[in-house]
Amino acid sequence: MAGPKVVIIGAGVVGAALADELTTKGWTDVTVVDQGPLPTPGGSSSHAPGLVFQANGSKTMTELARYTVEKLVELDCFLQVGGLEVALTPEREQELHRRLGWLTSWGVEGTVLDAGETQKLYPLLREDSVRAGLHVPTDGLAKAVKAVEVQLKRAADRGAKLMERHEVLDIKTEGDRVTGVVTDKGELAADIVVCCAGIWGPKVAGLVGMTLPLVPLAHQLAWTGQVPAIAGQQAEAVRPILRHQDADLYYRDRYDTIGIGFYGHQPMPIDVHDIASVDKAEVMPSVLPFTEQDFEEAWHETRWLLPSTKDAKIEEGINGLFSFTVDDMPLLGESPTVSGFWVAEAVWVTHSAGVANAMAEWLVEGYCKSYDLHECDVNRFEKHHLAPDYVKARGCQNFVEVYDIKHPLQPMEAPRPLRTSPFYQRQKELGGYFLEANGWERPQWYEVNLDLLQDRQVHQPNAWAAQYWSPIAAVEAQITRERIALYDMTALKRLIVEGRGAADFLQRMTTGDVNKSVGSVTYCLLLDIDGGIRSDVTVARLGRNEFQVGANGNLDLDWFTRHLPEDVSVRDITASTCCLGLWGPKARELMQPLTDIDLTALKYFRGKQGYVGNVPVTALRLSYVGELGWELYTTADMGLKLWDTLWAAGEEYGLIAGGRAAFNSLRLEKGYRSFGTDMTYEHDPFEAGLGFAVKMSKDFIGKDALNPDEPKRKLTCLTLDDTVMGKEPVFDGSQCVGYVTSASYGHTINKGIAYAWLPTELTTPGQTVHIGYFDRRIEATVAQEPLFDPTMTRLRG
Repeated sequence: MAGPKVVIIGAGVVGAALADELTTKGWTDVTVVDQGPLPTPGGSSSHAPGLVFQANGSKTMTELARYTVEKLVELDCFLQVGGLEVALTPEREQELHRRLGWLTSWGVEGTVLDAGETQKLYPLLREDSVRAGLHVPTDGLAKAVKAVEVQLKRAADRGAKLMERHEVLDIKTEGDRVTGVVTDKGELAADIVVCCAGIWGPKVAGLVGMTLPLVPLAHQLAWTGQVPAIAGQQAEAVRPILRHQDADLYYRDRYDTIGIGFYGHQPMPIDVHDIASVDKAEVMPSVLPFTEQDFEEAWHETRWLLPSTKDAKIEEGINGLFSFTVDDMPLLGESPTVSGFWVAEAVWVTHSAGVANAMAEWLVEGYCKSYDLHECDVNRFEKHHLAPDYVKARGCQNFVEVYDIKHPLQPMEAPRPLRTSPFYQRQKELGGYFLEANGWERPQWYEVNLDLLQDRQVHQPNAWAAQYWSPIAAVEAQITRERIALYDMTALKRLIVEGRGAADFLQRMTTGDVNKSVGSVTYCLLLDIDGGIRSDVTVARLGRNEFQVGANGNLDLDWFTRHLPEDVSVRDITASTCCLGLWGPKARELMQPLTDIDLTALKYFRGKQGYVGNVPVTALRLSYVGELGWELYTTADMGLKLWDTLWAAGEEYGLIAGGRAAFNSLRLEKGYRSFGTDMTYEHDPFEAGLGFAVKMSKDFIGKDALNPDEPKRKLTCLTLDDTVMGKEPVFDGSQCVGYVTSASYGHTINKGIAYAWLPTELTTPGQTVHIGYFDRRIEATVAQEPLFDPTMTRLRG
């Protein structure tokens, strides 16, 4: 089959790989267009040093890198010399063990070497300088330009057209659909346009009114002259690629010289419109003049770490442009407003072939079956993420932190605050310690509750888990179970789906039966056509043709929007509303005198609209912490009044404010899943323990792909005596059999809790496994879930 007419804008390593992958799948009516000469058109690929390190906290990014390595090895475009990250401090040594845990979890071989083994593997290192090294044998050097050349040739041999020196001037559309590409040498008809323009991506996407949160930043790369200790080296590379991340440095061989990459200088952002044209650039558009003064620190550290470079000189250098995004992840997917316009942007050589493979699947099959791309989907962003100042600030900060040791809970420090709930001032008065969630300031705990710790024993986590943690979280969790607590739930996405066809639409989009009486609330899933979980949602029927959906993020809104029939609309009401969770055994006693709603008659998973004091609310009897209570929604202008009304009435019941740390502990005690952490696109409902949310008696997207029979893997509850953080490998003996998703300490069951994906044969309660936590193994036991209130007595009382 020839397939649709596809125009790929950009012939760098991503565009070339995509042309190869698409033509491999039979789509041969493919045109690759670039403003520069091939195979070095002048973007980042044309000067990239080619280092490929696969270790990444994201499973998806590691899998994309692994595919890239395997493909480029097959194409003879990869020097598989291995990768080595060195630690000179105890903190970095521990980080190497954590990174090894990621590799092990995601199925990539690696080893942490001691000082002697590290020195032996890389003899150029200063003796007695390093404590340890992380060695990944399959890492190495991608020959980026050769990879472009080889993959373009393969695509051309299958019928693809290659057009060099064609500058894209415009994208043609009819209505809301792309129809072609206008270049300085004529027009190209297109059914699909894929923007792989790299550092020019924002400019090209802007032609269809699409904003990409991407900023080009200059990064220094220098080459020494001959290094005496390796004089005469005939092979291009024999030593592993090397990273000294505490100094923001990396190194690679080039015969008897060494390339030095440096991230330690101040960020050097450049506006995409200020990038020189191919004809006007002194070397190429992505290469800026080398600023020697910015490299002095790097050169000083290099001569210390690699003493043999003392007798060498810096012979050449560049400030090369690369793409950075606001969250360090690629930008993949289709425009939300122009059908047929796709992007594959902010992709480095490391992930290039993997991204192309994923994009080709997505385009040809209509979904991506080999990778979970929810972290990469270009439609994941909120509007504030797209503000030019925000994009620049976050891109620059991510450049600064590119090699930092980042804690899983570490928030961005600026620009903040951005989004605040109506309760923010009250939370500050209570000593709220805030982290950031999708722009929202969200309290983790409240210092005012410190005095409540008196005479309570609280588990003290290990040093890593104790960061961004306080023992106050433990007492907030305990008091929620004992009395009552107030939780700010405003950061959760809220959508209104309405219209004559709203019920039928949601029946088709979700796995649950939502076509029930007004006041019903249904927990259900959104699935892709392959049966993978796209999200979990609650659907509350507010009226015959009106539903409120509790969603996970902007991708849910995008998914609904792409499937909307003419008689249904969807709108995001998150910013105009707010939500408080009032939960605990005394919740009904506190709230009933304040409201006209008969709370005894309001059963579990039912909702009703009414008043709390003078505040109009939608009260949903739901609880993500496993206690009696309600989610109370109102408009943002009435939010502060709602807080104050509940707070004043709560004094006699011992009401406290609870933070996210307590919330997470409580929800794991109840076994409640979190989309994006516990389950993603790569999991189905039955594996994830969510089969109860699937009504196979009705039709919905993804139903035909489901198999309710015994799954081969399961999301499994583990208990342990310590605290882990997530993404750690799980072992049965010496074999890695799975990985941890969510974890916390259960402060009311006095056990550590970890959920993990494990083979079904290892999920029998009582089974013992071990979690790899840094450089040690922690024993864990498979437990029957839920750990707390298995009969649901407290929720339904």
